[in-house]
Amino acid sequence: MFDPNLLENVRYVIDSKGKKAAVQVDVKAWDALLAYLEDLEDQALIKDKLARIRKGPHASGSVLWDDVSQEW
Repeated sequence: MFDPNLLENVRYVIDSKGKKAAVQVDVKAWDALLAYLEDLEDQALIKDKLARIRKGPHASGSVLWDDVSQEW
């Protein structure tokens, strides 16, 4: 799980008009944020596939390994 405290030291880059133009985070926070986003992506994939798996092999369009193993 992502620890929001890692973002306490976020720095904003301000443009010539005084508006926020970019964000700087330290490497530890960046790596943690990337890991968190990857976990969210994995969870979404699992959630999507779980509904298909629950339908069963025939209803979900799955094939048996024995039926296709000779193709490999």
